[in-house]
Amino acid sequence: MTFEPAPEQPFWTRALKVAGIAAGVILAGVLVVTGASYLGRTVGDAIGSRDRGQTPVDVEPGNPVTIEIPPGSSGQDIGVILASNGVVRSALEFEVAVRNVNAAQQLQAGTYELTTLMDPGDVVAMLVSGPAAAVYRVTIPEGLRISEILLRLGEGTPHDFSDFETVLLDDSVSTSLREIPEEPTLRDWEGLLFPDTYEFSQSAEPQAILQRMASTMEQRVESIDWSAWEELGYTQYQGIVLASLIETEVRVDEERRIVSSVIYNRLAEGMALEIDATVLYALDTRDAAEFDREVDSPYNTYRNADLPPTPIAAPGRASLEAAASPDNTPYFYYVLSDEEGHHVFAETLEEHNANVQQARDDGVLP
Repeated sequence: MTFEPAPEQPFWTRALKVAGIAAGVILAGVLVVTGASYLGRTVGDAIGSRDRGQTPVDVEPGNPVTIEIPPGSSGQDIGVILASNGVVRSALEFEVAVRNVNAAQQLQAGTYELTTLMDPGDVVAMLVSGPAAAVYRVTIPEGLRISEILLRLGEGTPHDFSDFETVLLDDSVSTSLREIPEEPTLRDWEGLLFPDTYEFSQSAEPQAILQRMASTMEQRVESIDWSAWEELGYTQYQGIVLASLIETEVRVDEERRIVSSVIYNRLAEGMALEIDATVLYALDTRDAAEFDREVDSPYNTYRNADLPPTPIAAPGRASLEAAASPDNTPYFYYVLSDEEGHHVFAETLEEHNANVQQARDDGVLP
């Protein structure tokens, strides 16, 4: 069989074929480039949130920053939040720190008080521990009566006066300093809550708050040497009573042990203590204009030659120590000598009367 050569195609036909092939190559190139660009944008959009925060930040270290970690945040999400606020240099270094201790499932949501440019490992440890519990601070000054303490707690906590009163009177709070009657009144708790500045968590209930204050008073009283007082036949609880008298009488710290000695001396001689603050307590007032030394009450130390039946206020540590360890003095009397709260002391009634007259002449007493 023989083959005859095919007739040669015209030039214009071959030119069109070459042009078609070139156009196809160009079109394919355009499609590849366009597809790559689209794919790049798509992938970039998909992982963009992971890239944010990867660039190291440039901030001053040690500046306080409050960070809110929303519930459900992943380690990557948290890294972005931290980096964007300058807590860490980049989200990546935080994620590495999380992986190093396998803590991805332990990071806790909440509000954190952090600083700029912290060590990523320290930040991870804080987020694993969780946010600090919200707390509030309450200050109970020395010398307040029990009702005033409960009012102060009602003002400084999420609870009110009646909440605290209820748990004090229903046997929810305990103390080793005295036996609380089965049907107590607030006065049975007088002087048994230690005055101090306390921090309580927002979730603290009235019982926990009052028990802490009662336990603190127990600790303060038990840390003091009461042997000299107990040798006179008195109890530690009566020492708190004495300390409450000192607390209400003294404004100048260096006079606490001197006033304590006056009370010791008068008790030893069987003399009435004649302390005005006990009369005002009996009258349930702090207004000196209502003073009545004839009021019929076991708290009236003008008519009763002994300690009151309970403390009349909450004594602080300095007054407790003065009650347990008075100065050795011959004094039986004292009276205010100036408006700053200083007293002048006397051994005899004659000297005392002269001091009282001087105080009146000076306008210290009415």
